[in-house]
Amino acid sequence: MTNDCITIALPKGKLFGLSADLLKKVGFTAEGLSEKSRKLVIENEDARLKFIITKTADVPTYVEYGAADLGIIGKDVILESGKDVYELLDLGFGKCRLMMAVPKDKKRARLEDYSNTRVATKFPHTAEKFFESRGMQMEYIKLNGSIELGPIIGLSESIVDIVETGTTLRENNLEEIVTITEATARLIANRVSYKLKFDRINNLVENLRKELDKG
Repeated sequence: MTNDCITIALPKGKLFGLSADLLKKVGFTAEGLSEKSRKLVIENEDARLKFIITKTADVPTYVEYGAADLGIIGKDVILESGKDVYELLDLGFGKCRLMMAVPKDKKRARLEDYSNTRVATKFPHTAEKFFESRGMQMEYIKLNGSIELGPIIGLSESIVDIVETGTTLRENNLEEIVTITEATARLIANRVSYKLKFDRINNLVENLRKELDKG
C-alpha cells in the first residue's frame, strides 16, 4: 500500500453502523466491513483503506499514537480520554448528553449542596473538571457497568453518566439535575497524519460535510 493509505478506527456499539453507512456514501468502505466481523482489521487495497474495529474508549488512543489516521467517536469519549487529537468534523449523529442525576427522594436544593459526596461515573476526569469549575470537591467512584446502581445500593449519592432519552433514569427513580455537556459523534485525526495526508483527508472531510448538508 502507498503512503496515502488511510486507516480509520471505528468504535463497536451504537456508532458503528451509522459511521460505516456515512463513510460508505462517500466511497470509504471495504468488503466485509461489519461490527460482527471476526476480523479486527479490514482492508480495501484498491481504495487504499484500512479499518480498525475497536472498543469505544480506545479510538482516541489509536488515533493519538498514529495507529489510525482517523477515527469516529463521541465527544464525551474525546473529553474523558484527554488524548491529543485533531477534531475535524461534528457528524451530528449519536446525540446524547453527559449529566448528573440523583435519587428523586434525596434531591437537594442546590447543586453545591452535593459537595463532598460520592459520585459514580464512567467519566471521572470530565466530572472532576466540571465540579471543580463550580468549586466543588467530590469523591469519584469509577464504574464500567450500570452506573445507575451506585445510588440505589448506597455506593454513591449521585451519578454522572450519558443519557439519550432518560428512560433508564426514570425507571430507576433518578432525576437529572444538571447537564454537563452535549455530545455527538466527531471525526478525529492524528495530527501528523493530517499534515502528511492532508489532501486526501481534507477531501474526505469536504465530501462528508456535503453529505451531512443533504439532511
